Amino acid sequence: MRRREIIIKDTHRGLRYEDGVLTGVLEAGRHNIPLQIDLGFYRTPNVEILLVDVRERDLTIKGQEILTGDKVALRVSIIVQFRVTDPRAALHSVANYEDRLYTDVQLAARRSLASMTLEDILTNRNRLSEDILQEVKEAAAGYGVTILRADVKDIVFPGNLQEIMNRVLAAERMSQVQLVEARSKAEVQRIESLVRAEGQRVEAETNAAAERIAAQAEAESVRVKTEAEIKTLREREQAAQAYSTYPALLRLQELETLRELSQMANARIYIGFEKHIPVEANERRQE
Repeated sequence: MRRREIIIKDTHRGLRYEDGVLTGVLEAGRHNIPLQIDLGFYRTPNVEILLVDVRERDLTIKGQEILTGDKVALRVSIIVQFRVTDPRAALHSVANYEDRLYTDVQLAARRSLASMTLEDILTNRNRLSEDILQEVKEAAAGYGVTILRADVKDIVFPGNLQEIMNRVLAAERMSQVQLVEARSKAEVQRIESLVRAEGQRVEAETNAAAERIAAQAEAESVRVKTEAEIKTLREREQAAQAYSTYPALLRLQELETLRELSQMANARIYIGFEKHIPVEANERRQE
């Protein structure tokens, strides 16, 4: 039987039909397909191979005018990245999987925006992308398509609203600049305050250290003086004990002192004697 050879690239898959009936999905590689023979009394099946692209592709939904929950008309452009993961379902479940995906994304965007206000869109633009991805992903899987991501590419606001938004954005940028300047000024003041506080702390520590050293020096001086006085008292106490035990030592000390005084020209020595009272006078005093 004569055959023809086909090669399927790795970027595609082949759907094999025999007389219009799907008999299998051909993977990438070399395949031999029998040629049809029709002899009138003998006829072989007619084999067809339909290629399906399984690479990642982009689908752009442009300029859809949609009303938000607070009745503001917006024009939204959405980009969807997808790939065919089930060639059989992609060609048999729907007439055209790209058109079906386009419609599903469009309807999902309308439903999501209808539940959002303009403020919601401005403050959380990612919510729209997340809503679209969540809603379309499961539906697309039913016809053999896997959604990789769905992002809002562009949002166009009405003219007057665009002007107002530009003014708001300009005011926000100015506020941010002023906020940065205020923060910078506050930071400089904070650093200066820290420097002053650190200087005062160092000065206080220096003064405290000087006072502590002076107090320690004074205490040491008092201690030395006290020790000297105690030593002197102990020496005097010891001398007194020695004089009490040995009176002759005290007499020798007196003599030594007299000798030293005798060598001084201006020295005066006063010696006290008991006053002598005559016996007769004493007797008369007693009478």
